[in-house]
Amino acid sequence: MSEPVENQSLPSETDAPASPDASPETSKSVDAQSMKPSTAAKKLGILLAAAPADFQSGVVTRDEFIALQNDPPEWLATLRREGPHPRPVVAAKLGVSISGLTRADADEPLTTVQIKELLASPPPWLVEERARQAKVIEENVRVKAARAEAAAKRAKKAD
Repeated sequence: MSEPVENQSLPSETDAPASPDASPETSKSVDAQSMKPSTAAKKLGILLAAAPADFQSGVVTRDEFIALQNDPPEWLATLRREGPHPRPVVAAKLGVSISGLTRADADEPLTTVQIKELLASPPPWLVEERARQAKVIEENVRVKAARAEAAAKRAKKAD
């Protein structure tokens, strides 16, 4: 009978001694549990250029990111509510794809007010792109249903 193996911990990067010239910012940026401000902004759904300078210039740790998600500071709540919004958010709010924004040459950041104005009186490109997006979604639903039906037939045939 084999004896239980003791819980041995392997050395991790955090156990390694820091180099003498490493500053706290340098060691923080090397940590695998942190991300660049651009990545954090993308995950938070905000435009990095509109974020405060201290957010843009430093790294964001996982704990800081979770805190921003769970209890957003006023600047983050305001950015999410009023914008300017990045392209993925603009596209989602308008009901079009990012490619549709690019085709219409309308891929600049927009505020919530500008988005509402576009939705209130949609220009021809927006009507066209929303129709195109609806067709794409409809086709995706059709393909998914066809694949599910084919998988059900294969499963039935395997029985």
